[in-house]
Amino acid sequence: MKLYLNATSPYARLVRIVLMEKGLTDAVTMKWCDPWADDAELLKANPAGRIPALITEKGITLSESLLIAVYLDGVSPNKPMIPTAGLGEVLHLTGLGQNLMDAAFNTVIARKHYGNGIDDRDLGQRRSRAIQRLLKQLGSELGEKQKASPITLGEISIAVALDYLAFRLSEVSWKEENPQLQEWQAGVTARASFQQTAFC
Repeated sequence: MKLYLNATSPYARLVRIVLMEKGLTDAVTMKWCDPWADDAELLKANPAGRIPALITEKGITLSESLLIAVYLDGVSPNKPMIPTAGLGEVLHLTGLGQNLMDAAFNTVIARKHYGNGIDDRDLGQRRSRAIQRLLKQLGSELGEKQKASPITLGEISIAVALDYLAFRLSEVSWKEENPQLQEWQAGVTARASFQQTAFC
């Protein structure tokens, strides 16, 4: 398999963590690229020019991080990250993490192209409110929760999103305002798969 990615995409990091947790790292060739530079090889694999993009053993290209994660979960015999037992809860948490990731990522991209003043526009304010609501809900739901073993896709999604907030939007001081959520996240990100894929 072949995976197109870069080091600062939270979506690509999610897939890398899934690869490690599922024991598939050696089965995938990493193709590091800049999706903003219209990388010709990436565009051939995924005309949308977005990462991550995975080319399977059969030459089929998969895009969107959660769809790639579902595929990888199915092709590895390791314990499932999307188990049928508790499926609703896992997908619920995955959705919360994905929504937080999207709000943070879109804030970063909007600032990159239009400057920080874009935060004061209607969409910028909407994203900011969404981030705060999501953090409040995550703090409420995960503050007393023990990390799962094996880890689930929901936990990966949330932990990556929280790390991305700290990496790109440090002014969102979620750790100071959510000490129990910080403790939960620290337990998840202590895993080797998170340590080896840390944002830099």
